[in-house]
Amino acid sequence: MRIGRILAVLWSSCVALSVSAADWVDTIARVKPSIVVVGTYQKTASPQFAMRGTGFVVGNGNLVATNAHVVPQESGPNDPALVIHIRQGEGVSQLRGARLLSRDVERDLAILRIDGTPLPALPLRDSDGVREGQMVGFTGFPIGGALGFSPVTHRGMIASITPIVLPGNTARQLNEKAIRQMRRGSFDIFQLDATAYPGNSGSPVFDPETGEVIGVINMVFVKGSKESALSQPSGISYAIPVNYLRNLIDQGR
Repeated sequence: MRIGRILAVLWSSCVALSVSAADWVDTIARVKPSIVVVGTYQKTASPQFAMRGTGFVVGNGNLVATNAHVVPQESGPNDPALVIHIRQGEGVSQLRGARLLSRDVERDLAILRIDGTPLPALPLRDSDGVREGQMVGFTGFPIGGALGFSPVTHRGMIASITPIVLPGNTARQLNEKAIRQMRRGSFDIFQLDATAYPGNSGSPVFDPETGEVIGVINMVFVKGSKESALSQPSGISYAIPVNYLRNLIDQGR
């Protein structure tokens, strides 16, 4: 009887693991078509296209969410044009013009409007229900175009829900940005037990079963330079809860 129970438990565990693996496969297949590269284009530049970060399609299919710091601060007539790079299949891609619709600098979020045929949009979940220990995935373009413009998915866990401004051990740890944030008031963000990279800025953090977005990658702590992120990743990444993005979308309508 005892051996039978052990075998039953092991079988149940294997079934659970296989279902989980199937969830990941199906969810990634649904998420990837909504992931885009946010960058700039200038015909006289070399290269003509310069990546700035990751974005993902939301709303009616003509809106792209990303980080505020990914979008250029100003765009004059002689500056590179804001565009998104869409992967349409193996070896097939497209550049589309984009314009800034709304920006929330404090929470590092931005909404872009793109022209043309609507793209598959990702659903947004109420992020107030997110809990520590919850498994998540995120898809984007780590290390920029160094690995090619093919969306890459990582998985991890919500390690902590913590205020965006934490008190420093010494006064030297208080910089101008931290002081400004404390004056405006703090808000909670998600710390992830997952390794993201600078190119992941703007990546959607999603539920592995449903593909619903719960956050947006916005900060990645790496040791030293971007190059050392490959050999010495810190594995400390942060994401903005998606409810702030929902509010920004509503304000832009």
